Amino acid sequence: MAVRLRELIRSVRQCKTAAEERNVIAKESAALRNAFQEQDVTYRHRNVAKLMYIHMLGYPTHFGQMETLKLIAATGFAEKRMGYLGLMILLDERQEVLMLVTNSLKNDLNARNQYIVGLALCALGNICSAEMARDLTPEIERLLQSSNSYIRKKAALCCTRIIRKVPDAVEAFQDAAAKLLADRHHGVLLTGVTLMLEICAVEPAAVDAYRRQVPSLCKILRSLLMSGFAPEHDVSGITDPFLQIQVLRLLRVLGAGNAAASDAMSDILAQVATNTEGTRNAGNAILYECVQTIMGVESSGGLRVLAINILGRFLANKDNNILYVALNILARVVSVDLQAVQRHRSTVVECVKDADVSIRRRALDLVYALVNEGNITALTKELLDYLKVADAEFKPDLTAKIAALVQRFAPDKRWHFDSLLQARCALLLAPHCFPLQGSWVDSVLGPVMTQAGGDVKEEVWRAFIVLLTNAPELHAYAARSLFRSLREHLASAELSLLATATWYIGEYGELLVRGGALLEREDALSVGPAEVVGLLEAVLQRPGLQPQCRNYLLTALMKLSTRFPDQADRIKGLLAQHKGSAQLESQARAVEYGQIFQYGELRNQLLEHMPPLDPAAYARSVAAAGTLNSAPPTLAPTNGNVVKDLLSLDDDDDITPAPSAQASFADDLLGLSAAPAAAPGGTVAQAASPLDLLSLLDDPAPVASTSGAASQPPPDLFGLGDAQAPAAAAASDPLADLGFGAPAAPAAAPAFQPITVFDKDGVRVGFAFTKPPGQPGLTDISAIFSNSGAAPAAVPKFMQLKLDSASGSTLPPMGGGNATQQLHVNNSMHGQKPLVMRLRIAYTLGGENKLEQVEVKNFPAGL
Repeated sequence: MAVRLRELIRSVRQCKTAAEERNVIAKESAALRNAFQEQDVTYRHRNVAKLMYIHMLGYPTHFGQMETLKLIAATGFAEKRMGYLGLMILLDERQEVLMLVTNSLKNDLNARNQYIVGLALCALGNICSAEMARDLTPEIERLLQSSNSYIRKKAALCCTRIIRKVPDAVEAFQDAAAKLLADRHHGVLLTGVTLMLEICAVEPAAVDAYRRQVPSLCKILRSLLMSGFAPEHDVSGITDPFLQIQVLRLLRVLGAGNAAASDAMSDILAQVATNTEGTRNAGNAILYECVQTIMGVESSGGLRVLAINILGRFLANKDNNILYVALNILARVVSVDLQAVQRHRSTVVECVKDADVSIRRRALDLVYALVNEGNITALTKELLDYLKVADAEFKPDLTAKIAALVQRFAPDKRWHFDSLLQARCALLLAPHCFPLQGSWVDSVLGPVMTQAGGDVKEEVWRAFIVLLTNAPELHAYAARSLFRSLREHLASAELSLLATATWYIGEYGELLVRGGALLEREDALSVGPAEVVGLLEAVLQRPGLQPQCRNYLLTALMKLSTRFPDQADRIKGLLAQHKGSAQLESQARAVEYGQIFQYGELRNQLLEHMPPLDPAAYARSVAAAGTLNSAPPTLAPTNGNVVKDLLSLDDDDDITPAPSAQASFADDLLGLSAAPAAAPGGTVAQAASPLDLLSLLDDPAPVASTSGAASQPPPDLFGLGDAQAPAAAAASDPLADLGFGAPAAPAAAPAFQPITVFDKDGVRVGFAFTKPPGQPGLTDISAIFSNSGAAPAAVPKFMQLKLDSASGSTLPPMGGGNATQQLHVNNSMHGQKPLVMRLRIAYTLGGENKLEQVEVKNFPAGL
């Protein structure tokens, strides 16, 4: 005979190794197989008990599954109890053998012994499959109306399982479930309310039918509140908190979106919120559900304030579980009643400093929802103070939240800038994320950049640069602030601060030396060109400098060579030190920048201030890229193509003609959104082609530039080979018939009719066309300007555009002369897509700057 269950357990516990345990289990399993084969009826229940223990240890027990079915078919209660227990442990609804027990279950559901009926209901409620549920639904429906409360309770629980498996069975139990609310037995009430909740979740139409039960539910809840001490239902001095919680949940479902039902339950909800003691967990659980119900139904404003005050008491609780629950609910209800939640703002801010990281994160989310224009200054100050001592892993989230809040609610640009800069030690480059206005800059940009270390996300400081460049009133102030911050944190500055400060100092470094009016409460700063260059040099020589920062520094130094001409030789020497850099991009920048020094006036034009990027266009480009606040192409690395980096030209930009006159982000990248820099005499600077600048390494001889309409660029300056204009280009006028100057006979008649693309305020632009033989996709366009002006152009991505230099930068009035410029367009989809072009025409007329945009779609057919 096999050993007893307690002896098997003792033997397993005495095993010192897994192998020894396997030997014990294998020996006992063999003995069980022999007993099952011998049809040992006397000890079958004991053998099944040992089989369940072996199963719980993780060993296979499939060989004894049929023995459980035999025990269920037995007549004695002890055998049936062991059989049903084995059924629930050894089998599940996916086993085919389970179908064999359906008939035994049906017989036991009709048994006279209530405990046998209870065993069958318990087993069915745990493992029944959809097929079993359909077969046994009539028996369960009958038992749900039994006069025995013990059976009604278990039948209601079994109905919950059946409804989940067979939603169509809802109709059979819907009315019977509502009748259970009239029962006096707490167990039946609890299971009945649970069944009604399940029915409402499966069948939304049942919610309307159950709303008439709201008075009954309120009566049950009131009796629980007012009843005296009952030992069988008391939990920590509260009568049946489990039933109270389920009733509150059902009321929340029935009152959602229905004003009448919500009014009917408002009194009892107020009583629960007022009379429930919150010193024990049972009371806190009821208050939690009460608050959920109040905020989930159409309750009055006073009731919502009462619920939020309960959450306020939760915030003062020392139990972190209760504190977390309160923050979680407040974060959800802040959109419902913001003013009521605002009363607990100081407590929520204190939770941001809690030792538990989960509490801190939930509190930070809630603070983010509470901030508005009226409290942004106070809340940001609290968060910045905490940023100084926050844990390292918490700083990125905290700084990102601060940056987003400042961006949304900054009262002015200066406050925005300063707050971000202050938090730099926690988020070294966050200033770029915020719109800049007055004192906001002082309060936010500074703290974020000086307190967040290397935790500032790249998109934050990139977006900040976009916003800062669009605030010309703060250019000098921002340059001074960033210079001070970089100088003070030279040894500890991370990528965000280094990149922001070096980019901005390189772009607007002359404002540091020039001085100018100081803003309110701003300290004066007196520096010279040598000190500005020296600071960048010190950063460049810092050990462990990131390659990306080194590239920014080289570009900043190159731009300062035009801002501070007396420091040009020093800067040239610094660039020369990196011509042998192990970093390929740094080496390429140093070499190409060294070559640019040979071109005199062209260097000044090439390194002039970048035009401000349109924040709206930047936001659209970010949205198109699928990443919020991602870096604009203007600020992104360019894989070593330094000239394109200077010109902010991205290879991947797809510029397509659009009917809108608003500048696109691609136009900004091509430099089309701003007029060319004016020369000292008030004339428009000569335009240079971005594509022509790619051959700067051809090392041509330096050429001194001259001004005047007749000045010509050096032949083949950019390695364009055959792209030179005849010496008499200014005199030759292919568009004489359009009225652009005196008629002149061209060398060859054009194959296509010339067109006028712009005519406004006396300024006219015309196009004449020629096509090289044997190259149908290539079109040469002669752009002729009358009066004054220049015309940059953008074409779709399937076209390639190359611009030759204009023949002059000034034009005499009254048609006294013309200027020409050659455009070479290669249409890679010739014959499939027509030639289209967008022009940005910038010129000065009578001392007033003009900027016009033209869509050219009327090119002759065949181009």
